[in-house]
Amino acid sequence: MMSENFAAFLYLVSGVLFILALRGLSHPTSSRQGNIFGMVGMGIAVVTTLLLAHPSAGALLLIIVGIAAGGGVGAVVAKRIPMTAMPQLVAGFHSLVGLAAVCVAAAALYAPEAINIGTVGNIHTQALVEMAIGVAIGAVTFTGSIIAFLKLDGRMGGKPIMLPSRHLINIALAAGLVLCLVIFATTESHIAFWLVVLIALALGVLLIVPIGGADMPVVVSMLNSYSGWAAAGIGFTLQNLALIITGALVGSSGAILSYIMCKGMNRSFISVILGGFGGESGPAAAEGGEARPVKQGSAEDAAYLMMNAARVIIVPGYGMAVAQAQHALREMADTLKAHGVEVKYAIHPVAGRMPGHMNVLLAEANVPYDEVFELEDINSEFAQTDVAFVIGANDVTNPAARDDKTSPIYGMPILNVDQAATCLFVKRSMASGYAGIDNTLFYKDNTMMLFADAKKMVENIVKAMAH
Repeated sequence: MMSENFAAFLYLVSGVLFILALRGLSHPTSSRQGNIFGMVGMGIAVVTTLLLAHPSAGALLLIIVGIAAGGGVGAVVAKRIPMTAMPQLVAGFHSLVGLAAVCVAAAALYAPEAINIGTVGNIHTQALVEMAIGVAIGAVTFTGSIIAFLKLDGRMGGKPIMLPSRHLINIALAAGLVLCLVIFATTESHIAFWLVVLIALALGVLLIVPIGGADMPVVVSMLNSYSGWAAAGIGFTLQNLALIITGALVGSSGAILSYIMCKGMNRSFISVILGGFGGESGPAAAEGGEARPVKQGSAEDAAYLMMNAARVIIVPGYGMAVAQAQHALREMADTLKAHGVEVKYAIHPVAGRMPGHMNVLLAEANVPYDEVFELEDINSEFAQTDVAFVIGANDVTNPAARDDKTSPIYGMPILNVDQAATCLFVKRSMASGYAGIDNTLFYKDNTMMLFADAKKMVENIVKAMAH
């Protein structure tokens, strides 16, 4: 049997490995090592917990079956999921973390002796408070993540859904939730516990449905934070140091990332976090765009302009992800570099539908890390650039965010691609982006629209460069 002191030491080791994992994941060059640190840390934590609990043979068999079933499903899903659906996958995983927190809290309520927090009808008050907080956050995370999944997967519209009197409804539910939490923590009422679950489940839906599609990257990050705090709360109930450390790391890092992303989008952190309490947290989608003339070009035009340029900056977006054009894009960049053209990539912090989406895709295509730059590091270079090649990045290049004070996205930092001598914009049609706002970049004199599937257009450009 493992001693508690040695177990605490191993949990501390796993906690250090989790911190190193977060540090590694902060940059593409060290992300693989960060993943390894995280996996090793989790492996140590799981094995330590099993050895510390010394379960019976029957219980151990159930645990092994559960790990095999969950791990098997997770491995199959992770292997089959396309990179374009990664945001949905993350949202789905967050929902499972929230559901797990609810299930563990319920198990602790009905079998407190198993984790030494008292007996049925006489659970320690501290454990009841921890259990109540964990189950409330877990339930909100569960339903909120499901709504985020549905929106990201296109099964629910990206427009904000504004319910009548939603603020009064949310305030009433919040007051009811607090009341039930107090009753449960003081009386151990099972009815109060399940009322907490039901109210929190409803709040999870009502907090996310009013948030517009443009804010979905922030929502994914925010729900990541919620799932962390839910895990930490249940970790206190289970008296599991590894779960507390992991949950606190995920919760705090997710909250910091959400704040950074809100700042990058000029959104109110408080309004996005509170969702339904936060007013019009997402810009309403516009129905279509203006019927204005645009300059349209071909793959041959684009090839000629870039081959005769001294500097090209490529701006990838969700359209590149949908078309899986990253490999063709790297081939185009390699061709340009072979002809002496300087090539760089510019990444907006909220390009795609989750943090780091574009970085992952470019890394998958073996794009050199030293050619990829964040917004603040490259934005000043567009004015000295011959060609800005935008491939499916719509809202993050919209000059209205910088120039039009009446725009719903005014104040959001953008990539200043319109300042390049020529802007080539690859897009399927004139449809608005995920924010539902017409992009004024399309109509500028130095913009040439390349209407086609992103992958097909880039492949045609590469062919034109070879002639």
